[in-house]
Amino acid sequence: MTEIPDKTGTRSLGPTVDQLNASVAETRIQGLDALLAAAKGDRMPPVDQWNPPYCGDIGMAIRADGVWTYQGSPIGRLAMVKLFARILRKDADGRTFLVTPVEKVDVAVADAHFLAVEMQVDTPADDAGAGPVIVLRTNVDDLVRVGAEHPLRFVREAATDGVKPYVLVRGRLEALVTRAVMYDLVALVEPVMIDGHEVLAVRSAGELYPIA
Repeated sequence: MTEIPDKTGTRSLGPTVDQLNASVAETRIQGLDALLAAAKGDRMPPVDQWNPPYCGDIGMAIRADGVWTYQGSPIGRLAMVKLFARILRKDADGRTFLVTPVEKVDVAVADAHFLAVEMQVDTPADDAGAGPVIVLRTNVDDLVRVGAEHPLRFVREAATDGVKPYVLVRGRLEALVTRAVMYDLVALVEPVMIDGHEVLAVRSAGELYPIA
């Protein structure tokens, strides 16, 4: 509570700005109770099937470093961030939304929706020739097996001539591979021939991903 002194002591002005923001964040996205229950059952909400009315911009954003913010302030509760991540959707027009069965609101994304923060290489016991599989963990604990359904792409940065790798997580949502994990990925690079030209590429689950 915010209080100011008066002649008789103190007088309450009501909730602080932070308390108001927290309240708005928890009540503005309608339908969260049902989604929380679904999350406990580990069922991914079918956001691509929902077509609720658009309810505007409430100040949700994902920074380039992967931090989620609400009206400029970082959202510190990882559980809440994970819940929001489950109802995130990128549409064909490039815009990203939080979507529930009853409404959708804007999310401003500075770069990628998620970050790939850990990597390991698995060799399936029943390997039928597909070969090793790159497995990535995101900052919201999604596990992504790089392959036909979750391809890698490499984007060259004009300013630095460096390369940024992204992996498709689900729908149109991608994770940017962090610099630390990029070093692990680079260790898997091999020269291959594509259309008569030798290029560098990464291989996973039998798929080849040329570096731009």
